[in-house]
Amino acid sequence: MHFKSILYTLFFCFLFFSCKEEKKQASEHKFTNSLIEETSPYLLQHAHNPVNWRGWSNTALEDAKKEDKLVLVSIGYSSCHWCHVMEKESFEDESVAEIMNKNFINIKVDREERPDVDQVYMTALQLIKGSGGWPLNVITLPNGKPIYGGTYHTKEEWSQVLEKVSSLYKNDPKKANEYADMVAQGIQEANLITPSNNYETLTKEAVNESVKNWSNSWDTENGGDQLQQKFMLPSNLNFLLDYAILTGDTDVKKHIKNTLNKIAYGGIYDFVGGGFYRYSTDPNWKVPHFEKMLYDNAQLISIYAKAYSIFKEPIYKEIVYTTISFIERDMKNPNGGYYAAIDADSEGEEGKYYVWKKEELEQTLGNEFDLFKSYFTIEPENIWEHQNYVLHRTITDAEFCSKNKLVNSTLQESKEQWKTLLLKERTKRVPPRLDDKIITSWNALLISGFVDAYKAFGDASFLDHAKNTLKSIKKFSLTNNELRHSYKENSKQSKGFLEDYSFMVDALINLYSASLDTKHLDLANSLNTKAMTSFNDTASGMYRYNENKDLIAQIIKTNDGVIPSPNAIMAQNLLRLGHINYDKTFIEKSKSMVAAMLPMITPNASSYARWNSVLLNTTYTYYEIAVVGTNAKKLSKEIHNTYIPNTLLVGSTEDSKLPLFEGRYTADGTYIYVCRDNSCKLPVATADEAIEQLNGF
Repeated sequence: MHFKSILYTLFFCFLFFSCKEEKKQASEHKFTNSLIEETSPYLLQHAHNPVNWRGWSNTALEDAKKEDKLVLVSIGYSSCHWCHVMEKESFEDESVAEIMNKNFINIKVDREERPDVDQVYMTALQLIKGSGGWPLNVITLPNGKPIYGGTYHTKEEWSQVLEKVSSLYKNDPKKANEYADMVAQGIQEANLITPSNNYETLTKEAVNESVKNWSNSWDTENGGDQLQQKFMLPSNLNFLLDYAILTGDTDVKKHIKNTLNKIAYGGIYDFVGGGFYRYSTDPNWKVPHFEKMLYDNAQLISIYAKAYSIFKEPIYKEIVYTTISFIERDMKNPNGGYYAAIDADSEGEEGKYYVWKKEELEQTLGNEFDLFKSYFTIEPENIWEHQNYVLHRTITDAEFCSKNKLVNSTLQESKEQWKTLLLKERTKRVPPRLDDKIITSWNALLISGFVDAYKAFGDASFLDHAKNTLKSIKKFSLTNNELRHSYKENSKQSKGFLEDYSFMVDALINLYSASLDTKHLDLANSLNTKAMTSFNDTASGMYRYNENKDLIAQIIKTNDGVIPSPNAIMAQNLLRLGHINYDKTFIEKSKSMVAAMLPMITPNASSYARWNSVLLNTTYTYYEIAVVGTNAKKLSKEIHNTYIPNTLLVGSTEDSKLPLFEGRYTADGTYIYVCRDNSCKLPVATADEAIEQLNGF
């Protein structure tokens, strides 16, 4: 009995303190809405707003219809600075919340979890306002058709918008419905593509014309395009690199190298911790918006690895290695996969974690400060704000050494010391928030980044990173040949979108080419078939962005942004798989997609660069290199060390039924077959001989 009494006492004590703890946690917040049930960091940031937020769901939309209420859809993401500002000014304000709760069904959307919802309403906003951005706030009828769209508003502006739109719907519902129908029709028409099989238009002249048109807007001094704010846009950099090499155009080569250098020297690159911020707020790449996104860093690893293979600039290698170190240190999930983003803000200030006051630098660096000061131009005229400096440089290491009478090895030792001291000091600060979603498409971009780094430098650890990333995606976000868009422990996973499938197929083909492991090719073929079946849009000849048809319009995503067009990647995948499998229908499909896009590519190359990359593959000679024999991995690695655009390199260490290898395996040696248009040179035994054949084909 005594023992039972102790057990009962312990049980009731536990119950009492558990209830007490729950009450304490509840009392810490005056308000709690249904977003508390979500796992998205962005949605959880709004879980204690006085607004009755709900996540995107059919139930929320059905309730709007039942109650005949307008729907307010507010879209953002966890590292969005102005999203935080609007939350603090408006969504945490009880008077604003009262208006919202009374008149609207309020839905919060994480654009990184539901990019399909974001793209539908971003298209609406661009139709209504002519431009877009985040936070994206749209007000829709109960059927989801928008009647208002805007971005950031002050509290006063937002209150006025809410009152006016609510009044319009109550007093003139007919007018509201007519306007909403017009916007919805506009969204649908914005996605109209006319299929084409006019392959005669696919010419080198078309590529050249698009580059010529684009070059008129280049910033020849600072790199990139002539804009007040500059995004790095990896698809553009990738295309221009390939174009410069294939054509030998010295002006393009000069522009792309200058752009890569200016980005590398600018404050948009984090010298201390490695990696890149999201975009530059000025034309000189000096002061960034301090978010760090996985998709930017993944693609820039690829770009700088390729650029190193071409230009052999030491800073490009430095950037690849430090960016990978940053991703491994700060964005890797211990259980596998890589996180989505790191916020721009810490302690309520943008960039506070990353910038430096002169006194901090002097104290941290000691005797090294004078050299550091000269290297990073720490001068009063370069103060950003609040007496802070954003670290940036203006000249190459070679120029700096010459100017300061240093040998390069001494400078490199100093740079490593600076990084170590400053990184140690920086870790004492309050870090920005981390968005710990693992997004499939962005991790696929990273797999390709790791593979490209492996090809350029031969570092086996990079290939291991690629394989391990794929392993985690297969574990958490692939079931029965179906991808999920994102993963977080205990999250509700949504179906994968076209970008998840197309980017993953691209990554698998790249990984197969580097590793020669056919299981990666098998999965690429399987996922490509799934994408072609589930996302096919017969009317346009393209592929829909999402598999479901429950939104007000279908999105056919064709233009590039900070990530490439998933349709352009599909076209590229079809071209490459067509060559690997000798499937002419795939190659024809790829060509028809590019032909349909040509009217948009030629005048708007900066928005359709990935399509231009496929156009390069189609109009310039496309080579197949097959390495067959027991020594295929070694020879493939040697060939990969030279970057050769418009080339598909595959290999096999054993007898294979794949068309590129069939009948070519022999036990007495390893041979390289260089082919184009189903015509092959005589097999050779060394990488140098194969590259010589390419140059003389």
